Amino acid sequence: MASRGFRERILEVSADGTALASSTTETSLLPNAAYECVLGAGRLRVGSVVLFSFSGRMSTVVTTPGTLTLALRFGSVDVFSSGGIPLNVTAQTNVHWACSGELVVRAVGTSTAANLMPKNCRFISRAVVGSAAAGSGGVSEEILPYNTAPAVGTGFDSSVSQLVDFMATWSVSNASNSIQLHAGSIDVYTQ
Repeated sequence: MASRGFRERILEVSADGTALASSTTETSLLPNAAYECVLGAGRLRVGSVVLFSFSGRMSTVVTTPGTLTLALRFGSVDVFSSGGIPLNVTAQTNVHWACSGELVVRAVGTSTAANLMPKNCRFISRAVVGSAAAGSGGVSEEILPYNTAPAVGTGFDSSVSQLVDFMATWSVSNASNSIQLHAGSIDVYTQ
């Protein structure tokens, strides 16, 4: 069996990010201390894998929560987007959420030549449409990107260093729609 190289953790989130509520603006979920995470210039090769795992708590407004979109950002480019995940119309209060997956490097290069292909990306929470009430059934899970065929993400420049960020966007601005990051990590397999 061929070696996939070394797995290196480039981000470990061990502090809470600021809760995002009452907004439809794409906003970072990372705590201030995590804004230093950089993916080095020329670090990725075709076949490298970026693994991400984030979790926290969220609440949703009753009846019209809208959707939630999560994105992994390199520099100013969302290299992976969950798409708009539909939410449970039954209000949720401080329920657990988890988002994880792998992004396989399909191309590298300058300008917008580099891109990543999502593999086994998932969002799990009782706040997802179809989840049963607590104590009466399981928690729903969505394969990401939501309700679309898998495709490479938006192109980025892998020849320069990129700040890494994890973003969220609500489609409905309401104080009851709130998400907060409690923990997370990003690892890179190098070849």
